[in-house]
Amino acid sequence: MKLLCSPASPYSNKVRMAAHFLELKLNAIRVDTNTGPAILLDNNPLGKIPTLLTADGVSIFDSVAIMHYFDRLTKGGLYPSKKGKRTDAEILEALCDGICDCLLAIVYERRFRDEEKIHQPWIDRQWKKATSGLAHLSANPPKLGKKLNGGHFALAATLDYLELRFKDQWEADHAPLTDWLRQFDKKFPAHSELKSQG
Repeated sequence: MKLLCSPASPYSNKVRMAAHFLELKLNAIRVDTNTGPAILLDNNPLGKIPTLLTADGVSIFDSVAIMHYFDRLTKGGLYPSKKGKRTDAEILEALCDGICDCLLAIVYERRFRDEEKIHQPWIDRQWKKATSGLAHLSANPPKLGKKLNGGHFALAATLDYLELRFKDQWEADHAPLTDWLRQFDKKFPAHSELKSQG
């Protein structure tokens, strides 16, 4: 399988961590979404990453669809089998992806607008949503338990992206999450090589 991705993308890295955990062979192909490469546009009409290209010629996007594909491929290897625990994992993943949506909105606002056109109230609103999500997670850090799941990889990818793009802007207020990430490292030693890189 091939994964069209970026090393800075939290959604890409969530998928890469999950594949490694499940021992799925994945060929990561770095693409620049800003240039609209043919390999990406031919396989995802939205031109977004990550996009998974399966051995039988199917393209799967976005990260949630890929994660659920991995779960089916491994007969339940990525999400708990009990309905309540599975729902908890899926909600955790959704919350983390939502935080990343807000963080990326901030990054893009700063990166692609002329300085005089940057709309600070928009940035403030996105940051408020992101920190609200982080506060919820700090107050309720997810248990790592015996087996990692899709929600755990989503949280690790979110915290990695914060470290990459928002270093020293969140850690002091969210010590339980930095502690959680240290525990995650112990359970998933490959994390250091798979986390977001800019």
